[in-house]
Amino acid sequence: MEEQQWHVIYSKPRNEKKVHAALAEAGFEVYCPLNKTRRKWSDRYKVVEEPLFRSYVFIKINGNQLYDILKFDGVVRFLYWNRKPAIVREEEIELIKRFLGEHESVRLESTEFQVDQAVNFTASNLMGQQGKVLEVRNKEVKVLIESMGYYLVATVDKAKLEPSRAKSI
Repeated sequence: MEEQQWHVIYSKPRNEKKVHAALAEAGFEVYCPLNKTRRKWSDRYKVVEEPLFRSYVFIKINGNQLYDILKFDGVVRFLYWNRKPAIVREEEIELIKRFLGEHESVRLESTEFQVDQAVNFTASNLMGQQGKVLEVRNKEVKVLIESMGYYLVATVDKAKLEPSRAKSI
């Protein structure tokens, strides 16, 4: 049996949570990263959870299940990288989970992926021991998730940062 890997589904706009629920109900291991954001209503502030990656849902399947997933309502196609369905490493999924678990109001910045841009991770105890960070400037830490060509950006208090002793990945 072929090993299961994380793939990226492109869903219809504003259907990420519905696609996630339908695939989870069907027994698939799925992940829809939700970003906690503080929104202002006319009379109050409220923390809402919105998908971090618009129209993206992650699913752990093997290659021969790709076409079965396309039959689900709300699924448009798979995200491709270098003319193949994009595969996201398990470590990257875990990094996203840890990052979102510790930070609110995370934003995305698109980037052109270049291998030689990777640097040693300057870790915060909150984010775990490994990862790839492109830049630490003022109070911002930019973490690159290579498979997707996006930066996750969070504002972290410098007092909570320390150089990582972990080997770079």
